[in-house]
Amino acid sequence: MRQEMRGFDDGQIEGAPAKRRPRRLSQVFAEMMEENSGPVSLRAIRDALGDRGFAGLLVFFAAINMIPLPPPASAFLGLPLIIISAQMAYGSERAWLPRFLMDKSISPEQFRKLMLWVIPRLVRLERVIRPRYWPFWRRHGDRFIGLVMLFLGVIVTLPIPLGNWLRACAPALLGLAVWERDGLLLVAGGIVGLYALAVIGVVVSTAGFITHAVFGIF
Repeated sequence: MRQEMRGFDDGQIEGAPAKRRPRRLSQVFAEMMEENSGPVSLRAIRDALGDRGFAGLLVFFAAINMIPLPPPASAFLGLPLIIISAQMAYGSERAWLPRFLMDKSISPEQFRKLMLWVIPRLVRLERVIRPRYWPFWRRHGDRFIGLVMLFLGVIVTLPIPLGNWLRACAPALLGLAVWERDGLLLVAGGIVGLYALAVIGVVVSTAGFITHAVFGIF
Protein backbone atom coordinates (compact mmCIF):
# COMPACT_ATOMS: atom_id res chain seq x y z
CA MET A 1 0.00 0.00 0.00
CA ARG A 2 2.80 2.43 0.87
CA GLN A 3 4.43 1.81 -2.50
CA GLU A 4 1.11 2.38 -4.24
CA MET A 5 0.61 5.64 -2.38
CA ARG A 6 4.14 6.72 -3.25
CA GLY A 7 3.41 6.04 -6.89
CA PHE A 8 0.20 8.02 -6.61
CA ASP A 9 2.07 10.97 -5.07
CA ASP A 10 4.59 10.86 -7.91
CA GLY A 11 1.85 10.77 -10.53
CA GLN A 12 3.19 7.50 -12.01
CA ILE A 13 0.41 4.97 -11.35
CA GLU A 14 -0.70 3.11 -14.44
CA GLY A 15 -4.17 4.13 -15.48
CA ALA A 16 -3.98 7.56 -13.84
CA PRO A 17 -5.64 10.50 -15.61
CA ALA A 18 -3.77 11.95 -18.57
CA LYS A 19 -3.18 15.23 -16.77
CA ARG A 20 -0.48 14.50 -14.24
CA ARG A 21 1.58 16.59 -11.95
CA PRO A 22 4.98 17.31 -13.54
CA ARG A 23 8.00 15.66 -12.02
CA ARG A 24 9.75 17.54 -9.28
CA LEU A 25 12.86 19.37 -10.41
CA SER A 26 14.91 17.46 -7.85
CA GLN A 27 13.79 14.20 -9.51
CA VAL A 28 14.93 15.40 -12.93
CA PHE A 29 18.34 16.39 -11.59
CA ALA A 30 18.67 13.16 -9.59
CA GLU A 31 17.90 11.05 -12.67
CA MET A 32 20.49 12.95 -14.69
CA MET A 33 23.06 12.49 -11.95
CA GLU A 34 22.47 8.72 -11.85
CA GLU A 35 22.10 8.06 -15.58
CA ASN A 36 24.95 10.13 -17.02
CA SER A 37 28.32 8.40 -16.97
CA GLY A 38 29.99 10.86 -19.31
CA PRO A 39 30.34 14.65 -19.59
CA VAL A 40 27.09 16.55 -19.10
CA SER A 41 26.40 19.44 -21.48
CA LEU A 42 23.97 22.31 -21.07
CA ARG A 43 22.16 20.98 -24.13
CA ALA A 44 21.56 17.68 -22.33
CA ILE A 45 20.30 19.50 -19.24
CA ARG A 46 17.91 21.62 -21.31
CA ASP A 47 16.56 18.58 -23.14
CA ALA A 48 16.07 16.68 -19.88
CA LEU A 49 14.04 19.55 -18.43
CA GLY A 50 11.47 19.21 -21.22
CA ASP A 51 8.73 21.78 -21.73
CA ARG A 52 9.66 23.61 -18.52
CA GLY A 53 13.22 24.18 -19.63
CA PHE A 54 13.15 27.92 -18.95
CA ALA A 55 12.23 27.52 -15.29
CA GLY A 56 14.61 24.60 -14.75
CA LEU A 57 17.57 26.36 -16.37
CA LEU A 58 16.92 29.51 -14.38
CA VAL A 59 16.96 27.50 -11.16
CA PHE A 60 20.10 25.67 -12.31
CA PHE A 61 22.12 28.80 -13.10
CA ALA A 62 20.80 30.71 -10.10
CA ALA A 63 21.86 27.81 -7.87
CA ILE A 64 25.35 27.87 -9.37
CA ASN A 65 25.58 31.59 -8.62
CA MET A 66 24.66 30.90 -5.00
CA ILE A 67 27.85 28.87 -4.57
CA PRO A 68 30.72 31.01 -3.21
CA LEU A 69 33.03 31.67 -6.16
CA PRO A 70 35.65 34.33 -7.03
CA PRO A 71 34.13 37.67 -8.19
CA PRO A 72 34.86 37.24 -11.95
CA ALA A 73 32.77 34.05 -11.96
CA SER A 74 29.49 35.90 -11.39
CA ALA A 75 29.87 37.92 -14.59
CA PHE A 76 30.26 34.73 -16.65
CA LEU A 77 27.76 32.54 -14.78
CA GLY A 78 25.18 35.32 -14.66
CA LEU A 79 25.20 35.69 -18.45
CA PRO A 80 23.04 32.58 -19.07
CA LEU A 81 20.49 33.96 -16.58
CA ILE A 82 20.23 37.13 -18.66
CA ILE A 83 19.96 35.30 -21.98
CA ILE A 84 17.36 32.79 -20.80
CA SER A 85 15.20 35.29 -18.93
CA ALA A 86 15.25 37.62 -21.96
CA GLN A 87 13.90 34.81 -24.13
CA MET A 88 11.29 34.03 -21.50
CA ALA A 89 10.21 37.68 -21.49
CA TYR A 90 10.06 37.64 -25.30
CA GLY A 91 7.78 34.61 -25.25
CA SER A 92 10.09 32.06 -26.86
CA GLU A 93 8.92 28.47 -26.83
CA ARG A 94 12.32 26.86 -26.25
CA ALA A 95 15.38 28.02 -24.35
CA TRP A 96 18.39 28.85 -26.49
CA LEU A 97 21.99 29.57 -25.64
CA PRO A 98 24.97 30.27 -27.91
CA ARG A 99 26.60 27.11 -29.18
CA PHE A 100 29.79 27.69 -27.19
CA LEU A 101 27.65 27.63 -24.03
CA MET A 102 25.19 24.95 -25.13
CA ASP A 103 27.99 22.51 -25.92
CA LYS A 104 29.90 23.40 -22.76
CA SER A 105 30.10 20.31 -20.59
CA ILE A 106 31.33 19.32 -17.17
CA SER A 107 32.66 15.99 -16.03
CA PRO A 108 30.27 13.53 -14.38
CA GLU A 109 32.20 13.98 -11.14
CA GLN A 110 31.75 17.76 -11.21
CA PHE A 111 28.08 17.41 -12.13
CA ARG A 112 27.53 14.95 -9.31
CA LYS A 113 29.26 17.23 -6.83
CA LEU A 114 27.09 20.15 -7.97
CA MET A 115 23.89 18.09 -7.79
CA LEU A 116 24.76 16.80 -4.31
CA TRP A 117 24.77 20.44 -3.26
CA VAL A 118 21.63 21.46 -5.18
CA ILE A 119 19.30 18.46 -4.80
CA PRO A 120 19.05 18.31 -0.97
CA ARG A 121 18.16 22.00 -0.87
CA LEU A 122 15.58 21.52 -3.60
CA VAL A 123 14.05 18.57 -1.76
CA ARG A 124 13.66 20.61 1.42
CA LEU A 125 11.87 23.34 -0.52
CA GLU A 126 9.71 20.88 -2.44
CA ARG A 127 8.30 19.53 0.81
CA VAL A 128 6.38 22.76 1.34
CA ILE A 129 5.61 23.94 -2.20
CA ARG A 130 2.97 22.76 -4.64
CA PRO A 131 0.75 24.16 -7.42
CA ARG A 132 -1.47 26.75 -5.72
CA TYR A 133 -2.75 30.32 -6.05
CA TRP A 134 -1.04 30.79 -9.42
CA PRO A 135 -2.15 34.26 -10.52
CA PHE A 136 -1.64 33.79 -14.26
CA TRP A 137 -3.63 31.91 -16.89
CA ARG A 138 -1.59 29.29 -18.72
CA ARG A 139 1.78 30.83 -19.67
CA HIS A 140 0.62 34.44 -19.91
CA GLY A 141 2.51 35.42 -16.76
CA ASP A 142 5.81 33.91 -17.90
CA ARG A 143 6.67 37.04 -19.89
CA PHE A 144 6.20 39.29 -16.88
CA ILE A 145 8.23 36.93 -14.68
CA GLY A 146 10.86 36.81 -17.42
CA LEU A 147 11.21 40.60 -17.26
CA VAL A 148 11.69 40.44 -13.49
CA MET A 149 14.23 37.65 -13.87
CA LEU A 150 16.06 39.64 -16.55
CA PHE A 151 16.49 42.55 -14.15
CA LEU A 152 17.64 40.21 -11.37
CA GLY A 153 20.02 38.47 -13.78
CA VAL A 154 21.71 41.80 -14.53
CA ILE A 155 21.99 42.44 -10.79
CA VAL A 156 23.67 39.04 -10.29
CA THR A 157 26.43 39.92 -12.75
CA LEU A 158 27.33 43.20 -11.06
CA PRO A 159 30.57 43.19 -9.02
CA ILE A 160 28.89 44.25 -5.78
CA PRO A 161 30.40 43.15 -2.43
CA LEU A 162 28.79 40.74 0.07
CA GLY A 163 28.58 37.86 -2.38
CA ASN A 164 25.91 36.61 -4.75
CA TRP A 165 23.93 34.35 -2.44
CA LEU A 166 21.05 36.72 -1.73
CA ARG A 167 20.96 38.15 -5.24
CA ALA A 168 20.89 34.67 -6.81
CA CYS A 169 18.39 33.31 -4.28
CA ALA A 170 15.54 35.40 -5.70
CA PRO A 171 15.88 34.07 -9.30
CA ALA A 172 16.15 30.53 -7.92
CA LEU A 173 12.91 30.89 -5.96
CA LEU A 174 11.10 32.55 -8.86
CA GLY A 175 12.27 29.86 -11.29
CA LEU A 176 11.11 27.13 -8.93
CA ALA A 177 7.79 28.94 -8.50
CA VAL A 178 7.29 28.86 -12.29
CA TRP A 179 8.21 25.17 -12.40
CA GLU A 180 5.72 24.27 -9.66
CA ARG A 181 3.16 27.00 -10.44
CA ASP A 182 3.24 27.99 -6.76
CA GLY A 183 1.85 31.50 -6.24
CA LEU A 184 3.01 31.69 -2.63
CA LEU A 185 6.57 30.87 -3.61
CA LEU A 186 6.31 33.50 -6.35
CA VAL A 187 5.47 36.10 -3.70
CA ALA A 188 8.31 34.86 -1.48
CA GLY A 189 10.77 35.12 -4.37
CA GLY A 190 9.59 38.66 -5.08
CA ILE A 191 10.08 39.64 -1.45
CA VAL A 192 13.60 38.18 -1.43
CA GLY A 193 14.33 40.08 -4.64
CA LEU A 194 13.16 43.37 -3.13
CA TYR A 195 15.22 42.71 -0.01
CA ALA A 196 18.28 41.97 -2.17
CA LEU A 197 17.78 45.26 -4.00
CA ALA A 198 17.51 47.09 -0.67
CA VAL A 199 20.77 45.53 0.53
CA ILE A 200 22.48 46.50 -2.72
CA GLY A 201 21.18 50.04 -2.34
CA VAL A 202 22.58 50.24 1.19
CA VAL A 203 25.97 48.86 0.07
CA VAL A 204 26.24 51.25 -2.87
CA SER A 205 25.10 54.24 -0.77
CA THR A 206 27.56 53.38 1.99
CA ALA A 207 30.39 53.01 -0.51
CA GLY A 208 29.53 56.40 -2.00
CA PHE A 209 29.39 58.01 1.44
CA ILE A 210 32.77 56.56 2.43
CA THR A 211 34.30 57.63 -0.87
CA HIS A 212 32.99 61.15 -0.39
CA ALA A 213 34.20 61.27 3.21
CA VAL A 214 37.69 60.02 2.37
CA PHE A 215 38.41 61.59 -0.99
CA GLY A 216 35.81 64.35 -1.19
CA ILE A 217 35.35 63.80 -4.91
CA PHE A 218 31.52 63.64 -4.92
